[in-house]
Parts: sequence; structure tokens; C-alpha cells
Amino acid sequence: MNTISIPSRKNLQVFSGRAYPELAEEIAKYLGTSLTPQSAYEFANGEIFVRFEESVRGADAFVIQSCGAPINTWVMETLIMIDALKRASADRITVILPFYPYARQDKKHRGREPISARLISDLLRTAGAHRLMTVDLHTDQTQGFFDGPVDHLFAQRLLADHVATKYAGQKLTVVAPDSGRVRVAERWTDRLGGCPLAFIHKTRDPTKPNQIVANRVVGEVEGRVCLIVDDMIDTGGTICKAADILFDTGAAEVVVAATHAVLSDPATERLKNSRISELVVTNTLPLTPEKRLDKITVLSIAPLLARAIREVFDDGSVTSLFEGQA
Repeated sequence: MNTISIPSRKNLQVFSGRAYPELAEEIAKYLGTSLTPQSAYEFANGEIFVRFEESVRGADAFVIQSCGAPINTWVMETLIMIDALKRASADRITVILPFYPYARQDKKHRGREPISARLISDLLRTAGAHRLMTVDLHTDQTQGFFDGPVDHLFAQRLLADHVATKYAGQKLTVVAPDSGRVRVAERWTDRLGGCPLAFIHKTRDPTKPNQIVANRVVGEVEGRVCLIVDDMIDTGGTICKAADILFDTGAAEVVVAATHAVLSDPATERLKNSRISELVVTNTLPLTPEKRLDKITVLSIAPLLARAIREVFDDGSVTSLFEGQA
């Protein structure tokens, strides 16, 4: 006999970047495990160092990093973690980015511009990532930028169930904040039992980020609870202006549901002074205490991510998590 055989074995290990360890710990708890210990710090000149304190040889490694501010620091740390795992002989590296960085730069609006969303995917792959998992991409086409399997998870069920329960019996209209979100809003109307759909026609100057001009509402909103749906809230300018025009058109109440609470300044102040009654978000990004307004409801995405990790580890179907979802 000239062969040596060993029983097949798999070892799941979860790793967390420093951006949002609380979410990673919550995910690990749902999985029934704990985070692999590591040392991570910055040298005096800002260079990042990462070393894992346990063996990762042959591991099915899941790296969790929520790239909030400062976004470039956390992107670089993620790449360094992947490189460390690759050089330590991890068997497979799955990168979990609940909030995909640079997602808005997914195409060229004008000449001589980058497609930074593609660059992020290329960097992840070059560093050694085999698989990517993320939540509610800004545009679905971003999945094609990564040269490997991509698990694109959706927070709609989580958000919609909260809205359906809290506003049961009230006349709802789902509102797309712009024409580009109409398809997403249509899925929301299906999920909420076929309520009316409206959208806000607006213009945006591509040379001035985070600035929009809302023009008019198309759809039935008078006397109704208007639910604005979007993938992210950054400075809050879009939704606050959308809320104003909805009230001017006769809306009874304005509620906002979004997956990613980026909330860059001056978002908190804008939301505080707005007529929006509730902003429903998930915890894909950390919210500092000063940003936790009474009108903000945060729902945990950890159970969904944990289930997806388990399916990937067990070679199951991530798609099965969305069966029956509108």
C-alpha cells in the first residue's frame, strides 16, 4: 500500500476586524463558537499589523469586517487579514462585508473616473479571498466584479416584517426616493401585500456628491403613511428632502427603511430636525451613542449572516434562505 489516508475534517473559524467586533461576536454566538484571537495594531506611521494567535492551517476561515469610517483603514486591515490567513495556509477564505465599501462607484458617470467598486473586488481576490458575502449591494451588478462565488444577502424580510407589524392596519404607500430604486420598491410592495407605489422624480448634479434636487412625487401619497425605502442613509440629504416633498404633497406620516446606516455628518442633525417619524435600519454598521436617536430603530442582521455562514460551511444552499421571499 503506497497511500496514506486521513478522515475528512473541516474546521470553521471566525475572524473579526477592529471596525465592528460587536457584530462579529454576535454572529459567532449564533454559530455556537467564538472569535479566533488575534493581535492587531498600527505602527507610528499608520501601517497596520495583524497576527492570529491560533493555528489556522486548513481552516474554513470567515473574516467579518464592517467598513464604516475611517473606511480606508478598515479596507486595508481586511486585505492584510486575508493575506495573513493565506500565508498561514487557511484552506478557504470567505470575506464577509455587511457593508460593501465604495459600492456607489460602480460605473463611470463621466470620462476619467474610476470604477472603485470593481477595484475593491480585485483587491480582495488578489489578497487571497475565495468567496465574498455581503448585504444589499448598492447595485446588483457589483456581484459580477468579484471573480469567485458571491453571496448577496437581503435585509428586506427583516425590515419589512418590522414595518408590517408596527404599521398594521394603516394605509401604506411604498416610496422610491428616485427612479433607480423603483424596482426595489416594487419588491417591497409585494412583500407588504400589494400596497401602492410612488417615486420621487429628482435630479442630481454628478459634480456635487450628496446633493439632490427633489422635483415632484409620482403616485398616491395623500393621507397615507409613506415608507421610503433605500439601501443606505449617508448624509441624510436625500431622505430628508424626500420627506419634505411628501408632506407637501399631503402625506400623513413618513417612515424610512434602509439597510445601511452610514450617517455621515450632518445626518444626525438633519434626521433629528426632520419630520420623519421613524428610521428603521440594520446593524451592518456601528452606530455611536450620539447617533442613536429615539426615532432610529436598529434590527440585527447577525442571525441572517450566521445562517448564511453555516450554509457555506456545510456546503448547503444560501439561496434557500430566501425561498418564499417576494
